[in-house]
Order: sequence, then C-alpha cells, then structure tokens
Amino acid sequence: MELLYTVDKAIFLFINQTLSNPVGDTLWPLITDYDKLAVARILLVSAWLLLVVRGGRRGREAALMIIPVILCADTLNSSIIKGLVGRPRPCHEMNGTAVIQGIHLLVDCGPGKSFPSSHAVNNFAAATVFSFYYRKFAWAFAGWAAIVALSRTAVGVHYPSDIIAGGILGIALAAFWIWVWLKIQKTFFPQEIVVGPERNTA
Repeated sequence: MELLYTVDKAIFLFINQTLSNPVGDTLWPLITDYDKLAVARILLVSAWLLLVVRGGRRGREAALMIIPVILCADTLNSSIIKGLVGRPRPCHEMNGTAVIQGIHLLVDCGPGKSFPSSHAVNNFAAATVFSFYYRKFAWAFAGWAAIVALSRTAVGVHYPSDIIAGGILGIALAAFWIWVWLKIQKTFFPQEIVVGPERNTA
C-alpha cells in the first residue's frame, strides 16, 4: 500500500505541479466546475429538453435514463463510499499539517473526502449512458469525462487513483442501470427491444 501511495503521490505532483502553466491555471478551474457556470447549465438543460422533445424514442430514453443513473452514482459515492473509505484529499490538513506540501491549488479544497472522485463517477456514468444510445459520439463523451476527471488532479483536489476508481465506478453503475432497463423492456415490452443506436427513433 505504501508503494501504491508513493506512485499515486508522484503522479499527482507531476500533473499538479510539473505540468502546471498559465493556460492550464485558467482553463482547469473552468473545466472542473463547468456545471456551475450559468452558460453551461443553460446549455445542459436545453440539450436535455431537446432530447425529450425532438430526440425521438432514443433521445427520450437517454434523457430519462440519465436521471436515476446520476442520482444513484452521486448518492452512493458521496454519501456512502467516500465515508467508508475516509481518505483525506491531498489538499487537506491533518493535525495542522498539510497532507501534501506545496500543492498548486486552483480551487477551494472543500471538506469532502477524496476517494473516489464524484466528478469522475458522475461524468463517466453520464458518458456511458450517452455512449450506449449514441455510439458514434462515444469518443466525445468519454473524452470529456476524462478531461473533467483529470482536471480534479490538475486543480489539486484529487489523487490519480481517485479519478481512475471514480471512472470505473461510474461506468459500472451506468452499465448496471442500462442492464436493468433492458431487462424491463425484455419482460414487459419484448416486441419493442432494439439495442441502443439501432432502435427506431421515431
């Protein structure tokens, strides 16, 4: 475990300190908290409504699926797993001493625990849902989720292992909900099942 932490810390310092630069110092905080920006919120809500109103069956399913997936992912991770693991963030202090000295902190550290990263969990869960329904754009969904997850290390609030574990958890939870929905369809609407992007969107 000590060796794993040493590697984790070394990668954290490389991303957070060695790779830091003025451009990143401006962009990473915007990326990490993109969902708090008014413009981003308007665009996200508009995109969700567009899926419901104009997205056909596929769009409506994706829009509705994202609600329980994110609620489950965020609640399970933030309210249960983080508390059970209890790992302090690299930017926290313990007994008046910084966990890691000299962090290049670009946002407020926050009181939450470190493992896993909720940003990684939620964004990879969302990326998995949308990738299932719109496989042609899976690279874009996964790419954005990865950038947001990486931003958590770049701004100084999460270890690399936090975002890797968060990504895996988010993908697994989304895959579980998709599996549940397909089982429900197979049981109650067997004549209408056509997996993911191949289904009729009328």
